[in-house]
Amino acid sequence: MRSFKLSLHWPWLLFLLAGCAGVGITQYDPLSELYGQAAPKNRMVEPESSAGQHYLSEVEPIIEQRCVVCHGCYDAPCQLKLSSPEGIDRGASKDVVYDGTRILASDPTRLGIDAENTFEWRRMGFHPILNERTQTPAVNLQASLMYQFISQKQQQPATTAERLSNDIPLGLNHPAQCPSPVESQDYLTENPKHGMPYGLPALANEEYTVLTQWLANGANMANQPKLTSPYLDKVAEWETFLNQDDLKHQLMARYVYEHIYLAHLYFTELDSNNNSKQRTYFKLVRSATPPGSPINRIKTRRPYDDPGVQRVYYRLQREDESILAKTHMPYTLDAERMNWIKSLFIEPNYTVASLPGYEPKVAANPFEAFKDIPSQSRYRFMLEESQFTIMGFIKGPVCRGQIALNVIDDHFWVLFIDPDINPENLDKLINTQRENLILPGEKQSNAGVIKNWVAFSAAQNKYLKNKLQLIKYLSEQEKLNLDLIWDGDRTNDNATLTIFRHFDSSTVLKGLVGQEPKTAWLIDYPLLERIHYLLVAEYDVFGNVGHQVNTRLYMDFLRMEGEGNFLSLLPAEERKKLWRHWYRNSQQEVKEFVFGPRVNFDVKTNIEFTTESPKTELLNMVQAKLGTLQTSPHNLTDSALDRRLAKLKQLPIGAPTLMPEMGILSIENEGKLALYTILRNSGHSNIDSLLFEDSNRLPEEDYLTINKGITGSYPAAYWHVSADKLDQFIHAVSTLQTESDYDQLMDEFGIRRTNPDFWAHSDRIHQQYLEDQPDTAGLLDYNRLENR
Repeated sequence: MRSFKLSLHWPWLLFLLAGCAGVGITQYDPLSELYGQAAPKNRMVEPESSAGQHYLSEVEPIIEQRCVVCHGCYDAPCQLKLSSPEGIDRGASKDVVYDGTRILASDPTRLGIDAENTFEWRRMGFHPILNERTQTPAVNLQASLMYQFISQKQQQPATTAERLSNDIPLGLNHPAQCPSPVESQDYLTENPKHGMPYGLPALANEEYTVLTQWLANGANMANQPKLTSPYLDKVAEWETFLNQDDLKHQLMARYVYEHIYLAHLYFTELDSNNNSKQRTYFKLVRSATPPGSPINRIKTRRPYDDPGVQRVYYRLQREDESILAKTHMPYTLDAERMNWIKSLFIEPNYTVASLPGYEPKVAANPFEAFKDIPSQSRYRFMLEESQFTIMGFIKGPVCRGQIALNVIDDHFWVLFIDPDINPENLDKLINTQRENLILPGEKQSNAGVIKNWVAFSAAQNKYLKNKLQLIKYLSEQEKLNLDLIWDGDRTNDNATLTIFRHFDSSTVLKGLVGQEPKTAWLIDYPLLERIHYLLVAEYDVFGNVGHQVNTRLYMDFLRMEGEGNFLSLLPAEERKKLWRHWYRNSQQEVKEFVFGPRVNFDVKTNIEFTTESPKTELLNMVQAKLGTLQTSPHNLTDSALDRRLAKLKQLPIGAPTLMPEMGILSIENEGKLALYTILRNSGHSNIDSLLFEDSNRLPEEDYLTINKGITGSYPAAYWHVSADKLDQFIHAVSTLQTESDYDQLMDEFGIRRTNPDFWAHSDRIHQQYLEDQPDTAGLLDYNRLENR
């Protein structure tokens, strides 16, 4: 009988529960009786006001140096991005951005793009870290997540030189709980050591006092002072140039935008101090409104998606976020740049009869969308700034995560095909192969895997077979030689690049840096363009698992193509030998791709080799051809310190493996701090496995590269020595055999994340970084700091 009554009233019970749930979501607030109803506040003040000056000069530097070093960009814990007032006001979210298993694409949550104001962020599930209730000093603290967490750390500082206990999980993939204001007290009671800065020493007393008073007073914030007339004039000049009405200029502007939209643009004439922290930066955005009116930013997942307006305008929007090393991509705008763009896209004699559409089949294929622009112009635009071009792959959203990055080796050199070699035949190849140069972006953000991979593989095979005819032609014409390699037109230091992978992050440098690597790439225009569109323009960090896996699998094709281009300059038997070495223990499908009919090893190189090590000989020839253009300020020199550190480049088996992926060594030398980066390059039998990289590891092939200055954005360790103890440090690293040995190394020379002097050391590193590398320096990221 009781069961019958329950079933009889079940619909009413559901209705009642639904109603309660609705009240719980929209009305019930357990903190409202204590602190009042929650609603976003207007915290922005004029930068010239006393509150604005206080924020910019006293508060913001503390937030940058102590908070943004963990909370910046897409990989910020809980999406709590503290690099701008908008990010601070937006707060945190329980949703995960980097999710390689999501079945369907998620809604993007890009700061400055996907919501107009804090009210919209609240509707998207973000909760505040600042008090949004009754505005009194007491409530401003009691109802502030930011205050609760920094206060908790003051009570549990955990500042010793020893390692953290295991109840403080670390690493990018540790489960972040992201408590809301309602959950925070219970969370901190259960996790008393999880105060902020998380897993790092507490704020200094004076820093804590500044932030506490600022929070108590309502957490007013300000953007940088308004632009002065010289900047406004430059913005107007560039916006006029990018928004002319003729079709040639419109197509040019679209191409430029799709290739530099991630850039930090600055005016060389106005920012002559060459200091990344003091410059005024801009970003190029698509707007529904023309120059002279407020920007109405077009919100799309990708830079080439349908804008939904009749006319797109390209506008310069001021960048208000902190400069982070992991996302900083400086790009100059000056008269020379404008003339260069004109010479590439406006002055050549070609006609644009109509503009390309935005349907995915066209927009996701740059060879189709921009077919009217001469390929040599497109190639030069990317090539002459090749570090910036490749940096998009390194510093864009795709940069974070092993699945995205285990498609490349830990250390390799990059060369480029000369754009003046056989441009007519290259144009012919591209024009006849546009359908075979398709990219995964055509399938957008909700993509399947198996069917698409088969289609992409078949298209790549057809393209390579046709490309082989061009390679054979070059061989027959005695042009498959060193002339094929771009020499930077004898002046451009973008002629060669070095890429380092640090497991789940990466770095690109100009020049040939470090020891001779296992592999090298030779990149031509179609390959460079596809890398950009695959890993930058079309990559959606919010896409589903199919989109992300397709990106990874397609990049396998491009990596092999770049390696194959390089090998084509070597003798046929040497090519086979190196392929076998680079793809040891590969899956059968990969072997068939590498060694099958798609790659012809019989094309004759036109380079004469005289040694038994043709690869080394070829790279030596390249270095001789390029002269100083292939050198790098990061390479060790003949100085006394450098000669001593060079010993670390050749260590016994085992020692390199115990070292972290990236560590920063600082040496007190004659009153100055000399900075070096120690990189562990991990050996692999192959890199064709999507998920099981450990099974391909060859620790006996690990080696260290020591670079001058800072290489990379994510230090895993800090070491600090005086010059007179450098040999002791070198000996300690050279004799590493066990984890206990590394523990002793850190005891003597390390600045662990628990060290009471950690923040003072961090500040010195950042200051020296800015002095040594003013053009590219930014805030380092501490999410990968080890606990060893």
